[in-house]
Amino acid sequence: MVLFVRGVKSYRMIAVTGANGLLGSFIVRELITLNQPFVALKRKGSDTSLLSDVSDKITWRDGDVLNPQELEEALENVTKVIHAAAVVSYNPRRASFVLDVNVQGTRNVVNECQAKKVKRLVHISSVAALGRQKHQTFINETNQWVDSPLHSVYAESKYLAELEVFRAQEEGMNTVILNPSVILAPADWTKSSAQLFRYVWQERSFFTDAYLNYVDVRDVASITCRLLDDTSLSGERYVINAGKISFHDFFKAVAKRFRKRPPHLRLGHRLLDLAARTEVFRTWFTGSEPLLTRETARLAGTDFLYDNEKIKTALSVEFQPIDVSLDWCCEYYLKKYVNKN
Repeated sequence: MVLFVRGVKSYRMIAVTGANGLLGSFIVRELITLNQPFVALKRKGSDTSLLSDVSDKITWRDGDVLNPQELEEALENVTKVIHAAAVVSYNPRRASFVLDVNVQGTRNVVNECQAKKVKRLVHISSVAALGRQKHQTFINETNQWVDSPLHSVYAESKYLAELEVFRAQEEGMNTVILNPSVILAPADWTKSSAQLFRYVWQERSFFTDAYLNYVDVRDVASITCRLLDDTSLSGERYVINAGKISFHDFFKAVAKRFRKRPPHLRLGHRLLDLAARTEVFRTWFTGSEPLLTRETARLAGTDFLYDNEKIKTALSVEFQPIDVSLDWCCEYYLKKYVNKN
């Protein structure tokens, strides 16, 4: 079937779920750069401001992953799907919603892809889905999930979502899973990992004795699109991680770029647990995302690395250095917020 998107003639069509989200918006930009025909899926009435500057190059379709009927219509004439729609939250009040969107939503996408005989599904998961156990210092794609108090509801939701993709692979669908670490990107700094930058801007005092595994959003978007086309890499999962840095060093590097005082007081285990409990009450009343949870508090004193060797070998990937990512992000935040905060 010959398809037309914004006047472009094509024999294939890509759909991106969660296209208006942080990662989804950068995937869309990458597809535009590559001149790939695509449709962008979002929930009806959701904010698309992250892509307002390229709105004339995007065909939007309403496609709530929790609405099978919408998905059926949104995936019409689609041959490849990038599933980036997900909820990243550690707020206890949103636990049910996180499980619904990340697990049931993925199940709905997988089912509709099977019904439409989609040729390729790229599923954006998380390193959280790989599981983590005490005293582990090195984690790769072979890591086995074991129930643990170190796992958040978000981690469990991403693990269960992967099981849906594995099921589809076993039933004949061509799939690949990406497991990115903490994504660094210029974004709304009241949400997700972008809160780390705001924390420094506010000159907060405390830091935890732990490490941050990170990756630049541009690298994740680029790898996603490359794996979309390389259908020979099927049934695989790939850790997408540039490296690790201590929270102390990360905060210092950001503070230097912001010309702010970095967090300078290390929280011990007892104070961390107390701070996490306090954060639960704060988010309960404000509805905001917690900066610290009891799960993340348990990571204090840990030092582990998510191994990126598999993806580097498969695609000869070179990741953005941390200084390049921080320069890019901090420049954005300085321009956007310096006169507002």
